[in-house]
Amino acid sequence: MAVAGIAVAIALVSASVKGPRAETALTPLYGVTIDDPWDTEPTVKALVNLSRYVTARIVFDEQESARDYDGVVQPLAAVADLMGEILDSAYMRRLTVVRFQQRVNDYLNTWGRLVRIWEICNECNGEWLGRTNDVVAKMTYAYDAAKARGFTTALTLYYNQECWSNPANEMFRWAGSNVPSRMRQGLDYVLISYYEDDCNGLRPDWQPVFNRLGTMFPNARIGFGEIGTHGTQTEEEKAAYIQRYYGLQISHPRYIGGYFYWWFSEDMVPFTRRLWGVLNSSWR
Repeated sequence: MAVAGIAVAIALVSASVKGPRAETALTPLYGVTIDDPWDTEPTVKALVNLSRYVTARIVFDEQESARDYDGVVQPLAAVADLMGEILDSAYMRRLTVVRFQQRVNDYLNTWGRLVRIWEICNECNGEWLGRTNDVVAKMTYAYDAAKARGFTTALTLYYNQECWSNPANEMFRWAGSNVPSRMRQGLDYVLISYYEDDCNGLRPDWQPVFNRLGTMFPNARIGFGEIGTHGTQTEEEKAAYIQRYYGLQISHPRYIGGYFYWWFSEDMVPFTRRLWGVLNSSWR
């Protein structure tokens, strides 16, 4: 991002009535996913014009080092709490355990507390992530590295009711077998990623799902860490999807919402896009 662009972003913050929150433990949590942060100035404008102060989840690209985001992270952190996705699940199997550990240290050491929540593993139980032993080694290393630095951690699981090939990857079964006790007790957030397209259009009864998740992770705030479609829906269908999830009512003392619609960059930047308005009117 050019120096002039950063100046514009900071000016936008100064002109806004909103400012960065002093903590991340507040509830509810209003989330969006930014999978393409490179066009930073219009993304900043889209965030700062929302009626809620949001948590913006940055998807750190697999081919980029942490320093490649210099000039991107700072202006986004000025207008939103950031959740950093260290590596998307689609690329997890491409990195050896050692390479993933190096990536974790690179991002944690570079961006530290500018990222308020570190997503230490994305869709961990997905069947496409590679060997379970490797996934667990990566997940636990990232958790321990973040906690050692005093950072806030989030684990995102992939909800796959009756839409798995290997029953060992069913969300609750996988978490019960592979998330160690120290993480079950110590995680700050445990979140669910869900795409209805992946599960034959299933619309689950979410209340018992989150009741069970809250029992399994007794100290974590719980919610959605990612929702979306696979891009074939019409704008009307996407609007209904956004309204359905961001309008969910879940009765649990640690439910924080989140949602983190995947296509924020594509569907809601610039903020003149219709779906930006749909999102902005869907907060609960």
